[in-house]
Amino acid sequence: MRAFVKPAPLPPSAPASLAGSSPRAANDVSSAGPTGLARRARSRRIIAVGGGKGGIGKSMVSANLGVALAQAGHKVLLVDADLGGANLHTCLGVGPPESTLSDFLRRGKANLEEVMVSTGVPGLSLIAGAQDSLDAANLKYAQKQKLLRTLLSQTTADYLILDLGAGTSFNTLDFFLIADHGLLVVLPEPTSVENAYRFVKAAFFRKLQQTEARYGIQDLVDGALSTREGGLRTLHDVVDQVRRKAPSDAERLERELAAFRVHLVVNQARTDADEKVGAAMVSAWKKFFGIDMDDLGALRYDDEAWRAVRKRKPVLLERPDSPVAQGLQRIAARLLTLDGPSPESAIP
Repeated sequence: MRAFVKPAPLPPSAPASLAGSSPRAANDVSSAGPTGLARRARSRRIIAVGGGKGGIGKSMVSANLGVALAQAGHKVLLVDADLGGANLHTCLGVGPPESTLSDFLRRGKANLEEVMVSTGVPGLSLIAGAQDSLDAANLKYAQKQKLLRTLLSQTTADYLILDLGAGTSFNTLDFFLIADHGLLVVLPEPTSVENAYRFVKAAFFRKLQQTEARYGIQDLVDGALSTREGGLRTLHDVVDQVRRKAPSDAERLERELAAFRVHLVVNQARTDADEKVGAAMVSAWKKFFGIDMDDLGALRYDDEAWRAVRKRKPVLLERPDSPVAQGLQRIAARLLTLDGPSPESAIP
């Protein structure tokens, strides 16, 4: 089987300044999104922050990454896509916004710009999550497609950061899969690690479901989703089955699925062993599922983090010299490194 091409390794530490990197050039083509969403060229990048369970720090990571990228000179739009438990505005010290995602989805707002609010951080805007509807977490198909298309075509920011809800609902997985960089936050404890593996596996199978019609592999996807003995387990199993039927389709499918790559962020690491959890997860996932992951690094447990949350301020603004703030800066730098340098024309 053709070997997958790995990107350059991540740097061990952040550069002195984040401002030297920018999103990829405009001729870069994103991977295909959910059914009905065509491929499109974008110079701007989407970052989705997800997790297998609640209470692991997704919103804290999302908010502070937004601050870090904005401080680096990029235009950043934060979107609270936790449709059932929106609280990203609180992490940023923004009061309950008058306009939210609900206004765009259900009240006829024509574009996202109409529901954006200022965060007080230069270059950083926010779209607050829905808070006023009992069925906010259960978008109808047409509403979800409208939002996905709009997010993919937005031109107001260099980086769009989606703060996702916990778990593996189709809505959450579809938002995760449209991202150029899918960040998975995990705590260094058995329950969180187990839920993180479930999340990644569910996301991969959801991507398979999105590609099945294009490659005529509905039966293979059913086999991959099956729990019976002999069911397909890895990316290689799926591609090998397709290769037996259509070698040319197998090559295209392999390239598309190889682009599925999750970036781990370990939060609240208390010991040196905790900091190694990400590397261990990367190794295990590659061994048992045949897909690469990236370990973006660990954030040390730091009292300054929860103190900042209680004050409703990003820790990068409240205590930029704290260990957790410095860890968040390193993760932001590594994300910029993944995109690599690009011509100035990539950002108008």
